[in-house]
Amino acid sequence: MSSLKPYDAVLLLSFGGPEAPDEVMPFLENVTRGRGIPRERLLEVSEHYHHFGGRSPINDENRLLLANLREQLAAAGVDLDATPVYWGNRNWAPFTTDVLRDAHEAGARRVLAVVTSAYPSYSGCRQYREDLAEALVTLAHEGRSMRVDKIRHYFDQDGFQQPITDSIQEGLESLPAGSRIAFVTHSIPNAMDDASGPGGNAYTKTHREACEAVVSRLGLDTVPEWDLVYCSRSGPPSQPWLEPDIGDHLTALKQAGVPGVVCVPIGFVSDHMEVVFDLDTEALEIARDLDLPFVRAATSGRAAAFAQTLAALVVERAATERGENPDRPSKAGSGPWHDVCPAGCCANLRHPDKPAACGVDWVLPVDKPLASGSPAEVS
Repeated sequence: MSSLKPYDAVLLLSFGGPEAPDEVMPFLENVTRGRGIPRERLLEVSEHYHHFGGRSPINDENRLLLANLREQLAAAGVDLDATPVYWGNRNWAPFTTDVLRDAHEAGARRVLAVVTSAYPSYSGCRQYREDLAEALVTLAHEGRSMRVDKIRHYFDQDGFQQPITDSIQEGLESLPAGSRIAFVTHSIPNAMDDASGPGGNAYTKTHREACEAVVSRLGLDTVPEWDLVYCSRSGPPSQPWLEPDIGDHLTALKQAGVPGVVCVPIGFVSDHMEVVFDLDTEALEIARDLDLPFVRAATSGRAAAFAQTLAALVVERAATERGENPDRPSKAGSGPWHDVCPAGCCANLRHPDKPAACGVDWVLPVDKPLASGSPAEVS
């Protein structure tokens, strides 16, 4: 059997989403708490969810990923009775604090988190770490001492890149010659990208590395042209966010005479609301109005190879913590990402002193209340 010691449990940690119409507004209020988002904006975003019956697909996607991760860990020889795998969310049930409390009740004292975000940024990494810190402080005040680490980012892993590559290949085969690839990710404020990673601009840099790696895997005689574009902007018009938007980009492609486009949601692990609404609904409608042939590639989250990659990174991190020297594969230009986030990595621009777990500067501040009002995304 493969050991995950020193870890007692694994936590699949995700964003969360509503599963019934009456959960939509409370969920959005959780996501935006402390930001002063007008109710009119929340009502506007709520319609995205009501378009699908008030149910986000993200929790079902995570249930499948949870099952696949357990299967791949078991296949790697991990005793899941000794090291159980839990699932928790930042913004909706099952909430992180409740799940960690359950894990503590079952005997876990050191937990390894697998976050459903492949890239570094405040909203994709540090905000998860802040929520973990808040949960750990809450539990510490209850007399429950725990430690949580997280696996490294996996935008550079085979199991993330290859399913996307395979889907792009199928999409290009169904489109006219000369069609273009539009890689899409969630837009964030320019300032958040500037502060991402230990040296800045890691969000856009790592996305471009992933795009380049995926295109190189296609193995075509003629390499398709590609672009990195964005969706799901939610900030005020006065605040610069990453551009171009996918809708504007499709219009530009049509005007340039591009015969077709494969839309690739490379910034997303699974088909959650940004994918099924922003791409499968809005972007598809724009493409149809433009008479632009449009195919949407698959995300990686349902692929067995993806869960296998996550399981391998769990095993790798456990071995590292035991003082071993495991292989650290990477299929991107900058090499494997760090295991422990450096001080100030992916800074919280609104509340720079807010504690974040899994970092070199993290200390459990049980005698100090946490700051509130972090800039979560509305999507």
